[in-house]
Parts: sequence; C-alpha cells; structure tokens
Amino acid sequence: MTTPHAAFRPATLLVHAGTERTNFAETAEALFLTSGFVYDSAEQAEATFTGAEKHYQYSRFGNPTVVMLEQRLAMVEGAEACRATATGMAAVHAALLSHLRAGDRLVASRALFGSCHWIVSTLLPRYGIETVFVDGTDLDQWRAALATPTAMVLLESPSNPMLEVLDLPSIAAMAHKAGALVVVDNVFATPLLQRPIELGADIVVYSCTKHIDGQGRVLGGAVLGRAKWVEEVLQPFVRNTGPAMSPFNAWVLLKGLETLRLRVDAACRAAEQLADFLSAQPLVARVWYPTRADHPQHGLAMAQMSGGGTIVTFEIDGGKAAAFRVLNALRLIRVSNNLGDSKSLVTHPATTTHMRISPEERARLGITDGAVRLSVGLEDVLDLRDDLAQALAAARAGG
Repeated sequence: MTTPHAAFRPATLLVHAGTERTNFAETAEALFLTSGFVYDSAEQAEATFTGAEKHYQYSRFGNPTVVMLEQRLAMVEGAEACRATATGMAAVHAALLSHLRAGDRLVASRALFGSCHWIVSTLLPRYGIETVFVDGTDLDQWRAALATPTAMVLLESPSNPMLEVLDLPSIAAMAHKAGALVVVDNVFATPLLQRPIELGADIVVYSCTKHIDGQGRVLGGAVLGRAKWVEEVLQPFVRNTGPAMSPFNAWVLLKGLETLRLRVDAACRAAEQLADFLSAQPLVARVWYPTRADHPQHGLAMAQMSGGGTIVTFEIDGGKAAAFRVLNALRLIRVSNNLGDSKSLVTHPATTTHMRISPEERARLGITDGAVRLSVGLEDVLDLRDDLAQALAAARAGG
C-alpha cells in the first residue's frame, strides 16, 4: 500500500511521500533490518536476477526502508530517481566515478568542501581524468573552461564555507553546450531553499547527515537525477562497489525528513538575525550570509534561493589566535566540524574542514585564518546571540 503524493506540496511530501505499508498497515515506516530476501522458488530467484521479475535480492542492491527514503527524497527534490549512499562523500564519489572514464574532462568550481576538492585535485587525475578548477563566480572562467568538450561539471552553491552563490542556469547552459552533466552539491541550501534541477542541473548530491537527519545521529548520502542515468549508469556502480546505506540509517533519515521544514525555517530565521548581530560587532571584520545586501552575490541568491540557509560565516580580526579565543570562550555553541544540526556548531575551516588544502588555495577561496563557520541550530536565538556576545567580549579582553 503506497501513500499517494501527486499534487502535494513539499511540507506534506516530507511526511508522507514514498511510504510503503506492509499488510500490517503500520503508521510509521517499517524498518527492514535484513541483509537478504527469500524467494518462493528457484525460478523466481532466476527471474529476479535476470530482471524479468521485481523482487528484493540483497540489501546492498536495494532495501524496502532505503527505497522509501529514496522515493521521498526524489519527490521532494523534483527528481525522477534517487539512490541513497552510506555517506555524503560516497554520494559525490559515486556520482562522479560512475560516469567518468579515463580521458574524460571535469570542470569544477574551486570553492569545494575539502574532501570534494581532494577527489577533483588528487583522485580523478590518478585515473586519467583531466580536471580543471575555475572561480565559480566568474562566468568568463566557466566560458573559457567549457569551450573544450567536457564530461562533467561539479559545483557547490552556496559553497562551503564562504557561501559563494553560483549562477546555476548560466553555468548549466554552458556546460550542456560542452556536452557535460552538471552535478550540484546542494547541502547548504537543502531541497527546501533551492531546487537545482529546475535551474538546469542534471544531478544533485547531498550529505543526508546535514539537515536531513540534522540531529547528529547517523551518516548518509543521496544522488538524484534522471531515471535513465540513475538506473543505467549510477545503479550498476553502487550495486557493485557497495556504498550501501544501512536500513536503520534510512529509517532515521525518514524520521528526520518529517521535521526538516520546521527545523530549516527556524534555523534560517535565527541565522539571519545572528548575521545582522555579528556584522555590528567590533571584533568581526566581515559577515557572509546570502540574504544580506552586502553579500557579493546577494541578487543571485535572492533569485535562486527562497531563504539564506542555516550557515553564517564571519571573519574575526586578529587571525587564527583571535578566532580560537572566540571559539574557546563560547559556552552554548559547541566546536564541531559538523553542520546542519539542531544544535548550533562552530568551526575554524582553515584548521579543520579545509586544512588539507594549500594555504595558497585557501587564500584564493577567501578562507582566511580568521574565518569562522557558524551552523545555527534550534536554540533560542537570544541565547545564541548572548553567547556570541560574551565570547567576542572575552576574546577582546584576552587579546
């Protein structure tokens, strides 16, 4: 028994889409903790393996709980199909390596999460894949790079951690002309604030750990795109290389989706207020938040996104030492390299998430030693403001 979904809006889809009930008619989604499945006969097993009959075979290939998550994510995203993976990085890796071949070419925005940057700069060239980095906000650089036939384009928007917002329709148009599929990491925006497929993307990837779970419990990833590509290109790769999501993690993520709208809306409201507060503090040199008028791509953000997101990035005067003083003085907000959580978390990207990128590359990305990334959670915004205020005051006094 499948829950209908045709004309429902995102908040409703987050609760109901893709639900498959057993003959027990359970209210909550069933958790199928099983590695394998049995057949009525040897003939049915054979028909399943040839594809003549649809039947679950092995949880590495597909599992009812995981499939419910995949269907729900696809409906919310507006994608034809989805495959869940064990982690967000497994999603990025599978999306790229399932499609690219030796001799292919990939163009990527320079502003990538540290592990994504490593895949493009270090891993792909080992397999004979040419990779080119561009300044993602510079359309002339995209135009020059995509004047050569290209297999794939990879980008984040907003980017981690400096919140660059990229012109997705313009980049997608140039990429498609070059023969490329466009892969967008949409983790900062979530499917609620930005819909890359509607803006020209072919493939969307997520770390489901952020926002979708959003409560610090489990890891997960997802790759979404057209059904033909997912079934013919991605599925054989994930089936045979094994980055399968645990059914338990899928069940937790299904529960997370039910509250995603409430959590993202609340965190966005608080983040916007905290960005304005931080911009007025003496020790803060600069603040980045997409809906602020002083954001470098403010107009583009307002056109592509329905909200600014849960992340605020700001720069502390005095570099690493001053930034560390602020982080160490916080009492409520905790130091962690995770984000998109119900608890507010803060990190120093130059020494954590982006530490393995060279200092020269970090400088090009604008990741200074004073840059701090704040992931806003669900605490009372006044308590968060007070914590930031006392930490900034303590850092100034201790400087």
